[in-house]
Amino acid sequence: MKKRIIMSVLGVMIGAVSVAIFKMAAFGVDPFQSFMSGISNLIPISFGTLYVIVNAALLLFSLIFDRHYIGIATFINLFLLGYVTEYSYKLFRWLVPEPSMPLRALFLILGIVIICIGSSLYITADLGVSTYDAVALIMANKWKIGKFKFIRICTDVCCVILGSVMFIAGGGRIGEIPTIAGIGTIITAFFMGPLIEFFSSHVARKLLEDKAPAEEK
Repeated sequence: MKKRIIMSVLGVMIGAVSVAIFKMAAFGVDPFQSFMSGISNLIPISFGTLYVIVNAALLLFSLIFDRHYIGIATFINLFLLGYVTEYSYKLFRWLVPEPSMPLRALFLILGIVIICIGSSLYITADLGVSTYDAVALIMANKWKIGKFKFIRICTDVCCVILGSVMFIAGGGRIGEIPTIAGIGTIITAFFMGPLIEFFSSHVARKLLEDKAPAEEK
């Protein structure tokens, strides 16, 4: 249990920092954060507070259909991830006010790898996942719609589309869309599910010494 708690907390914190790294790259954030960026542009309240509100709504979905995925990590994610992302981004902006193109590309690569590692840690720890991750897991394991990695691709694509629409509806310019839904978003939308599965198999489960995949329980 001690190891699971450490993996859950570490996974959530790594995920929060990775979102800030995506913002520094400015090539598009991960799909769910693309959705959050769009709704944030539409609703003028702080990102951290809005993150709590949206995830509280998703939490209700999980409580109704499968409470198995709700746990310690879920509430850490719910109340801290948005604020950690917000202040991590401010710190990175202070350290690197004007990142060069090569540095932005490096931020993009680091962001993709780090967010998938973080997700694999807290999914495998099985002490609760983020409310967004729970949606795909419920569809895959409770409703038996399909494999997790393919359902995750579908939910990610929906987030990107909705985020872009809300960004424009909130007054954003079409030319600015790549900053929230760009090449980085496309890469994560199609490869984040498989990459999470890869890191779960080769890193997280070995750390936990748990042969049974958390997303298949």
